[in-house]
Amino acid sequence: MLVTTEVEDGIAVVTLNRPEAMNALSRALRAELAKAMRAVDADESVRCVILTGAGERAFTAGLDLKELGADTSNLGAANAESADENPVKAIEICRKPVIGAINGVAITGGFEVAIACDILIASTNARFADTHARVGIMPGWGLSQKLSRTIGISRAKQLSFSGNFLDAETACAWGLVNSVVPANELLTHAKALARDIASVDPAMVQTYKRLIDDGYALPFGEAMEHEARVSRAANGQVSAEEVEARRMVVIERGRKQG
Repeated sequence: MLVTTEVEDGIAVVTLNRPEAMNALSRALRAELAKAMRAVDADESVRCVILTGAGERAFTAGLDLKELGADTSNLGAANAESADENPVKAIEICRKPVIGAINGVAITGGFEVAIACDILIASTNARFADTHARVGIMPGWGLSQKLSRTIGISRAKQLSFSGNFLDAETACAWGLVNSVVPANELLTHAKALARDIASVDPAMVQTYKRLIDDGYALPFGEAMEHEARVSRAANGQVSAEEVEARRMVVIERGRKQG
């Protein structure tokens, strides 16, 4: 199977499984990824998703260049709207939080797949590169816009114009990834965070994710207005008893973590 899924205790681990090809995003793999993401989205037992790559070399090297070289009509995938062709759309259709466990290189389209995730945890083996300019293909899955908003426009231009690799520690310092951990501890750390997320009311988490994503796509003033509308509608349905019960749970959790 080109994509595998394992579900345990409310956490789904979705793995890109072409290690011999650096998990390159062939047409078949993209279709399987879309199928897997739809499945975990529909599975009510799943509260959080971890997306990673098989092996230690690559998270994913991006579009399969051998496939592109054999038939340039495959370049249409770079601008595809369908989740079966566009892996970023495949990730975005999932309402559950998606943690990217970046086990190796994330190159070009693979970089775009990585930043489609909600949260990134990188192993010390992880490296990121945007080689669109070197390959002669314009990004179509969002990298030119998302990267500058994540790490700043000058740093994004540095990476995209040069095609140079960015190591995991620098990626963390620049705010691209949340943390860097030893390679053999990557999934352990990702699952620990996933369990924390899975312990929160799933409807609340999904609504909050949508609020953040919808607002991020708007100018700041409109985003604030959007939050106010959503907040008024949602908070008007919460009882004082519910707030008090959840407050006590939060206090107890804080004591345990302290």
